Amino acid sequence: MKSLKNHISLIVALFTVLFAVQIYVAVDRTIKAYETRLKNDYSIIVVANKTLSPDEFKAMDSIIDRSEPIATDQVLQRLQGEMSKKNLELLKLTLPKFYRIYLSRFPTPEEISKLQKRLQKNSSIQRVEGYAQTHDTVYKLMLLFKDVVQIFSIAIAAVTSLLILKEMRLWQFQHAERMSIMALFGAPVWLRSAVLFRLAIVDAIIATIVVCIAFFVIEENGWMDLLLNTVGITIDLFDFLQDGIRSLIIALSVSIILTMTIVIGNDEEE
Repeated sequence: MKSLKNHISLIVALFTVLFAVQIYVAVDRTIKAYETRLKNDYSIIVVANKTLSPDEFKAMDSIIDRSEPIATDQVLQRLQGEMSKKNLELLKLTLPKFYRIYLSRFPTPEEISKLQKRLQKNSSIQRVEGYAQTHDTVYKLMLLFKDVVQIFSIAIAAVTSLLILKEMRLWQFQHAERMSIMALFGAPVWLRSAVLFRLAIVDAIIATIVVCIAFFVIEENGWMDLLLNTVGITIDLFDFLQDGIRSLIIALSVSIILTMTIVIGNDEEE
């Protein structure tokens, strides 16, 4: 019963580490998906005194993906009853050209500032509006949320690793007599500690399976999808191939490295 309790303790500890890592991965995916959505929706308005082609805009900065002219026909139609046809034609010729510029990726506030300066260096461009204040607020909130989750995940991983070390020391004490007998017969350290490595590997596999089941339940429940859909985002919280393999590698790495730490430390004491 005591051995089972130790197994459960290690499985729960490894599960906590894997769950924290996966939460960070899911948050990172969410932010990237939101960045893509913002990139598609975000645009810069440019006012020019002459017609500019998409290639001319792209030559100004590599971050520019495409440009499209903003039609002024609606404005002119509203003035048809108030101005003569001749004056309308004259106004159409003198009216500035308006363009909407889309970017190839979601820019940082610094990139927006640099882009505005490069555009304004062109003599044909009269004004550039990048809505930097709104953009800065959204972008900084996203980065703050990601940093908080990262710090939280690292803290959980560090504390949980100490708990795993404690559990493995208990395993070592439980198998101390067997390991001592094997040492008397000249068994090498890795062979004496084989039981510890075997237990660590088995618990790592079990913890990975439990994480997969947990995220499967979350996916099937659908409440996270509803939350993400409210901001127009659809992502896979858990990819059972990619994330499952990553979780298994992390669990095995943590278990084996911490077991080696215990074994090497005990061997040096002897």
